[in-house]
Amino acid sequence: MNETVICAVGNVATPPVYRESAAGPSARFRLAVTSRYWDREKAAWTDGHTNFFTVWANRQLAVNAAASLSVGEPVMVQGRLKVRTDVHDGQSRTSADIDAVAIGHDLSRGTSVFRRTGRPETAAPPARPEPNWEMSGGTSEETAVVAPQRAARREEAATVVT
Repeated sequence: MNETVICAVGNVATPPVYRESAAGPSARFRLAVTSRYWDREKAAWTDGHTNFFTVWANRQLAVNAAASLSVGEPVMVQGRLKVRTDVHDGQSRTSADIDAVAIGHDLSRGTSVFRRTGRPETAAPPARPEPNWEMSGGTSEETAVVAPQRAARREEAATVVT
């Protein structure tokens, strides 16, 4: 519930790496996000610091991202931010990953053509009869077997009490 959801706008920095596993398809690529600001002294836009994120996509998003993205393309990524710190060869390294929920081309910097993907055909589950959920007595089988047993127990309890 308490996750950091972000929207990062930047450029695809590495080609998407697509993999099929037992858990389903996944893809990852690096996203370069560079801040820009207006420098009044130079009267021009200036690039600031560049942050790199590893973007992870799963299932159909992974398939579509691998087929649609190329290095250098401007994209927007929305997802959960995960920051990790690892120690490797005695040095502490921090990395930031985005578990993507949505990925799309940044249309403020170009055009794109959308093509809907087909869903794989799945067999319909076999039809199951609906259960009888009536509260007034259950099924006729239950009424025929259980009701006389209940009545007999009531009679026994009444004779014990008197």
